[in-house]
Amino acid sequence: MTEGKIYSRITLFALPIFIGQLFQQLYNVVDSLVVGNVLGKEALAAVSSSGSLIFLLVGFINGVFVGAGVVIGRYYGARQYDKVHSAVHTTVAFGVLSGLFLTVFGMVTTPLLLRLMGTPADVLPESIKYFRLYFAGSVGSVLYNTFNGIFQARGDSKHPLYYLIIASVTNVVLDILFVKYLNMGVGGAAIATAISHTLSAAISFTKLTRVDDVHRVVAKDIKIEAPMLREVLATGLPTGVQNSVIALANVIVQSNINAFGSDAMAGCGAYSKLEGFAFLPVTSFCVALTTFTSQNLGAKQYDRVKKGAAFGVISGVALAEIIGILFVLLAPTLVSLFNKSPEVIAFGVKQARTEALFYCLLSFSHCLAGILRGAGKTAVPMIVMLACWCLIRITYITIAVHFIPEIQMVFWAYPLTWFLSSCCFTVYYFKADWIHNFERQEEKRKAMEAQKSLEA
Repeated sequence: MTEGKIYSRITLFALPIFIGQLFQQLYNVVDSLVVGNVLGKEALAAVSSSGSLIFLLVGFINGVFVGAGVVIGRYYGARQYDKVHSAVHTTVAFGVLSGLFLTVFGMVTTPLLLRLMGTPADVLPESIKYFRLYFAGSVGSVLYNTFNGIFQARGDSKHPLYYLIIASVTNVVLDILFVKYLNMGVGGAAIATAISHTLSAAISFTKLTRVDDVHRVVAKDIKIEAPMLREVLATGLPTGVQNSVIALANVIVQSNINAFGSDAMAGCGAYSKLEGFAFLPVTSFCVALTTFTSQNLGAKQYDRVKKGAAFGVISGVALAEIIGILFVLLAPTLVSLFNKSPEVIAFGVKQARTEALFYCLLSFSHCLAGILRGAGKTAVPMIVMLACWCLIRITYITIAVHFIPEIQMVFWAYPLTWFLSSCCFTVYYFKADWIHNFERQEEKRKAMEAQKSLEA
């Protein structure tokens, strides 16, 4: 990422990430498609409410691994390969411990969290079954994301794609087998997902132990080195906290949707799955921008960082708006793939036509957040997103729904808070002059070295 044409490096790095995320999105979407068409809209509601709760528990840990990727990428760009080795093995050890913790915590707290979300009684038992079985496979899910972050920090986005395709195909086959033919219900869908996560993690780990490069994993070296863990956490904790608190806000949003009944849960759940697909090109650019920024700052190529940032933001915003327009036009057909109920389709279409045209704002916020994380300034996205996507979003919904008890008031919370976060990021990005701070630090370091040389 520190050499060659900027647009081709970012695009070629983002493309495998996009395809990989496309297949990863199939995990939950296939669950919803199979469950909704085979078991009905109540079962679809049970599975569709999963996104916000899963991200609440998984988001914190995955946020920390974003920090690990930034640290690894920075040391790789600076050619400090001993530090790369230390960061890789500390990250893997932390991933194992995190996966075990998430398994226990998720399985124990699932009933309480679902009740706090106001999950309707007619879907609560199936929701509990799905979540508990899903979290039983947390170690595989967390470790895959750990290994994926290591590959990407090195600049390799192809191998995670290959392994994810294998796991996604496995998930599709097992979903159909367990739910349709073995009559295992929503539990079968969760088991299929857990097996697929574990498979992708196992294949990734095997590759990392055999690769002939600085990011190779040596089993006996897998341990937590306290200084390196502190560095990883210092970079990743703000993103982890941000993910968890935003997820908590989305759980509250989901609770408001739940109050409108199982048709609303199923329709909005179908929309959320489709939105996950629709936004994949943009999230791919965001990941590429984070890696591009971290490696080039490590290599002290500051002009290259600026040019890459401009290309990534413009491309991401343009893509998002094109996708949003297509989504608005195709919404009825796409939502009906999950369930044919007119009530379910109506809720999903209403949410799509409220939010999709504003994807450009969401993309802008994500792209700038990705650049800042790559620069190690993870506290800035955390503060902006917690203020806009959590505090303001919850406050708005609480007030708006109280006075106008319509579900569309819930939907409007997203475009409004995307606009506010975009304004905040714009002010910081263009006023804080943060890239020049790196340049000034480098000039100061060179001046000090020159002074020492003269004194010698």
